[in-house]
Amino acid sequence: MGKISESNVSDSLREVRMALLDADVNFKVAKQFIEDVKEKAIGQKVIQSIHPGQQVIKIINDALVELLGSTHASLEIDPKPSSIMMVGLHGAGKTTSSGKLAKWLTKQGRKPMLVAADVYRPAAMDQLETLGKQLEIPTLVCRAEKDVLVIAQKAQSHAAEQGCDVLIYDTAGRLQIDEVLVEELVQLKNKISPQEILLVLDAATGQEAVNVASHFDEALSISGSILTKLDGDARGGAALSMKSVTQKPIKFAGAGEKLEDFEPFHPERMATRILGMGDVVSLVEKAAENVDVDEAKKLEEKMRKGVFTLDDFLDQLRQMKRMGPLESIVKMLPGGSDMIGGADLSKQEKEFRRMEAMICAMTPQERQRPQILNGRRRQRIANGSGVRVAELNNLLQRFGQMQKMMRKMGKMQKMMGKMGGKMAGKMANRLGGGLRLPR
Repeated sequence: MGKISESNVSDSLREVRMALLDADVNFKVAKQFIEDVKEKAIGQKVIQSIHPGQQVIKIINDALVELLGSTHASLEIDPKPSSIMMVGLHGAGKTTSSGKLAKWLTKQGRKPMLVAADVYRPAAMDQLETLGKQLEIPTLVCRAEKDVLVIAQKAQSHAAEQGCDVLIYDTAGRLQIDEVLVEELVQLKNKISPQEILLVLDAATGQEAVNVASHFDEALSISGSILTKLDGDARGGAALSMKSVTQKPIKFAGAGEKLEDFEPFHPERMATRILGMGDVVSLVEKAAENVDVDEAKKLEEKMRKGVFTLDDFLDQLRQMKRMGPLESIVKMLPGGSDMIGGADLSKQEKEFRRMEAMICAMTPQERQRPQILNGRRRQRIANGSGVRVAELNNLLQRFGQMQKMMRKMGKMQKMMGKMGGKMAGKMANRLGGGLRLPR
């Protein structure tokens, strides 16, 4: 059994350093991390049958997970009425995250109330009020009041009347941190004594994440953070930078504009994402949430019979849409970012929408039997869905090819089913040198 040498480590760390910088991890944080990993790795015994480079990557991944927090950090709120302050720069996603957090708390059996504590931006109040109505969650909006401490006093009385046990304060933000903002937040903190002060940080903040996190933590002693907009190009380097500087846990992650796109933060998944290794676990979970199991079984049965209609195709398109933007789905796959390069997948999404429009413009009979689509019918469908007849012809041609493939798969499955017993015995004899399967 050998040991990991400096030469084993150098190549792997060079690639990891580039991956960290590509993920927009603060360069000082990246440098310190690489030095720490190098010190841990050199001299460590190599497990038999594992290449030293592979073991170095495991050490790096484990170190990243440890730095990001090892396990999910839960909210520290009491059963009694609690307060949560949402803080951060303007545009980071505080208001949307407040609504998402309220919805998540409702699922946990709590009764939250949203409080519009941004007295400078009327649009933020309107947005929070809209979210409250959408979620059917009590929301306090005092448009005429400019003193945030008075709003806090009203919020506590309002919450008691409504029987709410968690108050979520959507506070003001700035394009950059200034003394007026900090002073107001400190006063609010002293007034409400919040159990949680969550820094809402845009995943694309990049190198600046260190400065933003440091300022808010020094002024307010934040309890944790929420990382937003992970559905974009950002690979989450801000998470590593923020956690490294403040030593405060990342508690939630937002990966889309929908209120459902919000989940507890998982360090191990973020580690693989930062290293460019994708996030297959989240992809599987997303599929499980959005794909109807019964419908999937029905589709499988249709495939066995070699039957696949335009209605089935439409269902598949809609299930894929529910999973979110195509680009964010592909990036969850290992090497997904490299796979798409600079490609604009929004064009493919537009094509999916056009396909959906064409199928929806057909009658139920036409979807079941596309062979009846003559020239007059095709012109009607094209006009109804806003496309050219050539586009519709292309869709029907591709669908026809897909039908043929499904029929072949169905026949193959039937054939394999009939031959299964005999084939298994023959393969066992060949592979095992005469070894028979146990009865």
